[in-house]
Amino acid sequence: MPINQNIKVTADAVVFGSGENGERYLLLIQRKNEPFRENWAFPGGFVEDDEDLNIAAARELEEETGLNLPPEDFVQLGAWGKPGRDPRGRTVTVAFMIKADMSGQEVNAADDAKAVKWWPVADLPTLAFDHHDILEEALGLYNEQ
Repeated sequence: MPINQNIKVTADAVVFGSGENGERYLLLIQRKNEPFRENWAFPGGFVEDDEDLNIAAARELEEETGLNLPPEDFVQLGAWGKPGRDPRGRTVTVAFMIKADMSGQEVNAADDAKAVKWWPVADLPTLAFDHHDILEEALGLYNEQ
C-alpha cells in the first residue's frame, strides 16, 4: 500500500547572544502573518526542495533578520512534529542553535517578520507554535557548552 503523506518541513534558528554583563539574550521575530500573527517566534520557515536543513535555517535567519551566519556553525537541536503544532497543516520543524555576536551585526525585520529583537532570556515573551519546548532543549544544550 503506497504512503501518501502531506508533511511540510521547516527549519528554525535559535540564536543566542551575550550582553556585556554576561546576560544571555535570544533573537526573536514578531510574526507579521497568521498563524500566530503578532506573536514572537524563532526566525524560521519552510525548507526549499533543493536545500539542506542547516542552509534553510541560515537562509531564513538572514531573510527575516538580516543576520548572516555560516550554515556550518548551526548545531542541530532536534525535530518537533507533534500533530497540530502548526494550524496550517502537518509540519515538522528541525531546530538549530547558534551563538552570535550581538554587537557584530545589525538586525532588521524583513520578509514575514514585523519586528526583530534581542530579548533577555530571563524576560521572554510568550512564544508561538511549540517554540517554548524547543527553547527548553536549546537552553539545556547551551548550559552544557
